[in-house]
Amino acid sequence: MADLVKELISGVVDSVLKEILKKTTGRATSKRKKRKTSSSSTTTAARKANPVKPKPARKQVSKRRTAAGRSRQRRS
Repeated sequence: MADLVKELISGVVDSVLKEILKKTTGRATSKRKKRKTSSSSTTTAARKANPVKPKPARKQVSKRRTAAGRSRQRRS
């Protein structure tokens, strides 16, 4: 009788562990999208006809967290 109970409990524990450790499907993390390459209409001849210079990229500035922001992050 004790063997039967032990076997039943170990089977339940095994199935619960498998359920917990099972990988969830369909929830893949979003992958970064690649930038689209310039279309074929933007050839060198088309660029020479339309001399519009693109704006230069803005310099990235790292944002330091304030002491209040750090403590707020720690609380949540």
